[in-house]
Amino acid sequence: AHDLKMQVERFSIEVDDSTRQIKATFDPSSIQVVCAMVDGRDDPSTLSKGDKKKIYDSIIKDVLRTRKHPEIRFDSTNVVERGEGFAVEGTLQMYGKSRSIQTSVRAQGGRWLAEINIHQPDYGIKPYKAALGALKVKPDVQVRLSVPRES
Repeated sequence: AHDLKMQVERFSIEVDDSTRQIKATFDPSSIQVVCAMVDGRDDPSTLSKGDKKKIYDSIIKDVLRTRKHPEIRFDSTNVVERGEGFAVEGTLQMYGKSRSIQTSVRAQGGRWLAEINIHQPDYGIKPYKAALGALKVKPDVQVRLSVPRES
């Protein structure tokens, strides 16, 4: 089975340095299928343009149901400096459910990087599956956020 690499095209992240608050919104209908992943590596030749369109349509209509749930939102509740980065806690609202999450944010080159695993069933989401399970998104999805650092 192959994993999928996807990216969100439309989002907003606001950081208030004075209050140490982070607010982020993501448009789930802007998710794009980048490629299949094989053994943890990008495999751009596995999926045709038609395959990507079918996967996108299924994710938007059947998995994330973006007409009913048009926004994914994160609001921080605690941001603490840790070394050269930050420990961030907050609430993730997705698919009509809210859950507490935490992650570390670290500097990498000229960017801030955060990674978090989201267990889709915690939000009531049934993971995407097609071709009798040959192509699927695991219940645990790794979300990687990379944004430019400001000087």
